[in-house]
Amino acid sequence: MAKNQTRRLPSAQLASDRDAFDALQGIENYAPANQAYTVTNIKALRDRLDEAQREATQAQAEADAKRDAEIAAAWAFHNAMLDAKVQVDAQFGSNSDQVASVGRKKKLEYKSPSKRKKGNGGESK
Repeated sequence: MAKNQTRRLPSAQLASDRDAFDALQGIENYAPANQAYTVTNIKALRDRLDEAQREATQAQAEADAKRDAEIAAAWAFHNAMLDAKVQVDAQFGSNSDQVASVGRKKKLEYKSPSKRKKGNGGESK
């Protein structure tokens, strides 16, 4: 028995177990002393594993689709808000309080470019 049965088994190990089970089914005189390990009981466990994997795959696909839908909705909302800000600017002007209320700076809030003083190239005399 494994020590840590809460972590996922490697797929190579499961493939090896499936191959061994296929070989076990081919043994004609297999009659275990412990009835928990009969071919019928192990086959039921394998079928339960297959069903659990199928359900997990379908749940993952559903979760991926929902995540993709959420991302698409977020981008649609974001793009609409960007365009709405442009519309507010066009309707009310770039220096209006409405522009500031949607999170943009008023045009007057930007620092105007200043002329640089001519220097002597950084040389000190």
